Amino acid sequence: MNQPISVSQLNIQIKSLLETTFSFVYIKGEISNVTYHNSGHIYFSIKDNNSTLSCVMFKGNRKNLKFTLEIGQEVIISGSITVYTPRGSYQLLASNIEPSGVGALALAYEQLKSKLEKKGYFNKDIKKTLPKYPKKIIIITSSTGAAIQDMKKIASNRWPLVKIQLIDVLVQGEKAKDEISNAIKIATKLNPNIIIVGRGGGSIEDLWAFNEECVCDAIYESNIPIISAVGHENDFVISDFVADIRASTPSNAIELALADINEVRFYIDNLYNDFNKNMKIILNNKKLLLSNILSSFKQNSIKNKFDLIESNILNLIRDFNNIFEQILNKKEQELNIIRDFNSIFEQILNKNQQELDLLKNSFKLNHPDNKIKDGYVQLTKNSKIVSIDNIKIDDIVNLESTKTLIKSKVLEINNLK
Repeated sequence: MNQPISVSQLNIQIKSLLETTFSFVYIKGEISNVTYHNSGHIYFSIKDNNSTLSCVMFKGNRKNLKFTLEIGQEVIISGSITVYTPRGSYQLLASNIEPSGVGALALAYEQLKSKLEKKGYFNKDIKKTLPKYPKKIIIITSSTGAAIQDMKKIASNRWPLVKIQLIDVLVQGEKAKDEISNAIKIATKLNPNIIIVGRGGGSIEDLWAFNEECVCDAIYESNIPIISAVGHENDFVISDFVADIRASTPSNAIELALADINEVRFYIDNLYNDFNKNMKIILNNKKLLLSNILSSFKQNSIKNKFDLIESNILNLIRDFNNIFEQILNKKEQELNIIRDFNSIFEQILNKNQQELDLLKNSFKLNHPDNKIKDGYVQLTKNSKIVSIDNIKIDDIVNLESTKTLIKSKVLEINNLK
């Protein structure tokens, strides 16, 4: 009779047999019961219509997994069978997992895009506006790539006043995502006006660092406007949707960030020409207004009024002479009357001449140019000419000459009568 063996021995024999026989399996099934453990391992099951198989992907292999395992996904797994002898259970040790019918990168892209969209990372209301004339731009890219040289060349031609600072990072490979996200955090502390994150074209694998969640988080959390400039015009990465502006190429990013200095020069020239044109119009209008005011002043001046009075007097004299001549023609024989009339007429002339002389003297005396005399001032109160007899104690009055104005307070009034 055979000697019995222990449970442990049996499990060890089963383990040796299974792990040797199934050292590599390639299996297709539907994901169920997914657990992402704090240790970094992923515990899950795959099933078909009739059976279920427990699976584990350890942390070391998880770094190759580009998408998130979700219940109901159909996947293809490569790995090996392992037996856990203390419980006598076996499971599939997954080394690689690919989605069935769709590429892993494409699935990971859509998963992260959907996740970030739900979190509001793509919300247009939170997008920051680029400054029109930035003084400092930080570019996060590889120092050895062609993109940085193209951007510097365009910047020097487009807006040479801007300061360009490069933060050199890896733009592809496993370490690229951490370098890019850390560079964005560093750049925000340097207070640039704009940050440009990008690289030249490449395959989806080459551009994948810009589809990583940590890079998108850093862009979203930045308080500085960020332009995403990855690949060519047809390349869309998730950082494009999170960034404030998406540029079709790195060169296009510089064109979006910087004004064209030649366009600004043309704009300034047009402003200058418009300013000169408008100033000429304004000056001509003011000149015309001043001319009208001067003409109006002349028409209403004392001299013009005096000239009008003088003209009226001369007209009266001429009319009188005409009448007198008619009388003389009729009364040639009445010599005595003519003599008397001549005497009266002479008196009238003298009287009118005296009045005319008085008007002329009054005009000369009241002309502003003749008021510059020692001791002559004009007394005003509240901007009105007043008589000294109407002044009271504590009144504030102005004493004005043609060249001087003195503001005074009345302290004492004495009547001279």
